[in-house]
Amino acid sequence: MADANEYVPPSVWVWNKATEGRFAAINRPIAGPTHDKDLPVGKHPLQLYSLGTPNGIKVTILLEELLALGHTGAEYDAWLVNILEGEQFSSGFVAANPNSKIPALMDHSTDPPTRVFESGAILLYLAEKFGAFVPKDPRGRAECLSWLFWQMGATPFLGGGFGHFYAYAPVKIEYAIDRFAMEVKRQLDVLDRHLADHEYMAGSEYTIADMAIWPWYGGVMTNAVYNAAEFLQTHTYTNVKRWMDVNRSSQGRAARAHGQWRLRQAGEPAARTPRRIGLRDQDPGQAGSEDLIA
Repeated sequence: MADANEYVPPSVWVWNKATEGRFAAINRPIAGPTHDKDLPVGKHPLQLYSLGTPNGIKVTILLEELLALGHTGAEYDAWLVNILEGEQFSSGFVAANPNSKIPALMDHSTDPPTRVFESGAILLYLAEKFGAFVPKDPRGRAECLSWLFWQMGATPFLGGGFGHFYAYAPVKIEYAIDRFAMEVKRQLDVLDRHLADHEYMAGSEYTIADMAIWPWYGGVMTNAVYNAAEFLQTHTYTNVKRWMDVNRSSQGRAARAHGQWRLRQAGEPAARTPRRIGLRDQDPGQAGSEDLIA
């Protein structure tokens, strides 16, 4: 006999916006814009429309790495997109990304400007544009892209699956949490076994695969996302921990701090209005919080 509280799906699903709670501005069963508003455009070749989430941080890491290598064509403006207020559904943003998800990139160094959406696609586009952070040899390139696309395919189970039911769902559902916790731990074990024999994801070379995986799985390891490190016993994945430490002390260390520092301002009350951030206009060692959104 079914439990009295067991959900029985109706013959036809009907959208009940009231059940979405704080995510009502994000989740809907239709695409397209809800309002007319153009995207702002700054003074640099690349225009990044993003937020300090793991997917958004990926692109900022790469851009800062490119700048650290001296690629002046990688100068960019970062515009904060407040997804909780539905800014990703503006006509301008939908034109940049018809899927209405951050991040989105507009490359104004081309005529007409080139749009790139999906964080993995942006990483690959920029890496190929500047000839950096993807191995040149076929085997290394294949390994790098395999792990890049592993992240794109695996992380929805971490974010939309485990993260949602463990941290955000209005009710705690044991089956859902157990199901996705098992999968996240399996993914961490995949990483841990691979990193036992590899310094970086693609071997001895730091690549966009590391930049893609680090914000999500490093975030889980350090409680930066979902506050579930103890629940998942992430300290047992010692090779992942070693890889995280290598990443922090490698050429990417300053770029990660720089990028996260600025895009994370989106979460502060004084910074909820999207403003242009000239990320190369400030010295990260001297700028105070009031300088980060100009």
